[in-house]
Amino acid sequence: MSKNTSFKFIDLFSGIGGFHQAMTAFGGQCVLASDIDVNAIKVYKQNYGIDSNINVRDINDDMVPNHDVLCAGFPCQAFSKAGKQEGFLDQTRGTLFFEVARILNAKHPKYFILENVRNLVTHDNGNTFKIICETLRSLGYRIPKEALILSPHQFGIPQVRERVYIPGIYDPKNADKPLEISFTNLKKKEDNSIDTILDPNECDPYYSLSEHILDVLTAWDEFYQGVDVKVIGFPVWSEYFKTKTISPSFPQWKKDFVRKNQELYQRNKNFIDGWLKKWNNLKGFTPTEKKFEWQCGENIKSIWEGVIQIRPSGVRVKKPDIFQALVALVQTPIIGKYKRKLSVREAARLQSFPDSFIPDDNKQQAYKQFGNSVNINVVKEIFKKLTKENDRR
Repeated sequence: MSKNTSFKFIDLFSGIGGFHQAMTAFGGQCVLASDIDVNAIKVYKQNYGIDSNINVRDINDDMVPNHDVLCAGFPCQAFSKAGKQEGFLDQTRGTLFFEVARILNAKHPKYFILENVRNLVTHDNGNTFKIICETLRSLGYRIPKEALILSPHQFGIPQVRERVYIPGIYDPKNADKPLEISFTNLKKKEDNSIDTILDPNECDPYYSLSEHILDVLTAWDEFYQGVDVKVIGFPVWSEYFKTKTISPSFPQWKKDFVRKNQELYQRNKNFIDGWLKKWNNLKGFTPTEKKFEWQCGENIKSIWEGVIQIRPSGVRVKKPDIFQALVALVQTPIIGKYKRKLSVREAARLQSFPDSFIPDDNKQQAYKQFGNSVNINVVKEIFKKLTKENDRR
């Protein structure tokens, strides 16, 4: 569809409107939105003037307006094994996918785009995804033969966030014919740069690092600069530097890592002893902050050039090409060169939201909402392919 085409769409599990943004970019009009998260509902109404405050389970078929496109990033729940003789719709009963299938069965929109986590494809040894696909075909829809797994970084958005997308066209006479949708010239991680979404002028104190975190990062940068290896291919666990033995109860992988830490210490004993003394033997550091992971190879020469996350496994430093999936972040990533956290606006850009979008006033809620959203640009690219395939028929 061209951007001047007028069509109607519904937005199930609508969140803050990632699908809404994508569809309206092509001239779509939202005729129904549904969600149960009170904060997302507030943001949706503020941005689009639509009240999405209705549970999809409470939407009767006759309440659904006629529409051309159904969009849904449905949550994945375990599918019932019971009732397989009653047809595919019965197999999905009790799950939120059933609500999607029910509406598709009642209204038969021309197109749909569904989105879910990559693990949906392998859930229950592939049975869940198989039931979903068979259900969609039984409702008269052509869908791709293979799972369509895409990530924003493949389209130049510096975030690795693999998701499975299921696009479909209503064509009951050819429902068994696979939908041909493929992408070429997709970008690799290293083809991206975080600079494409960063704001060098961001100065909100909310994103500043505490003195303690600055000390932790400074300490580990000094450690990295001082040891005799620049590609540290194992996690650095400071608690094992001075140990002489390795517990026989450890699994082999942990024994190997402990041994490598002991060897690193022995080769750099004078430097590390001085480093530990300077930083008071890391007293005041949490157990997490006493661990360090360098995952940059030789691409950068300092922590302050990388993207930093403080995870349970330690202070992790990665190349400044991509961010990990927003939804997976336990803590907001740190931009090394700016010595601050990723801002809410930058998180929005990682999901391709325009700067005109009004996020939740509560920044933690905003991070969560962007993490739960679909990536707008990925949906746009799929929709272009989907409608182009229909034009060829």
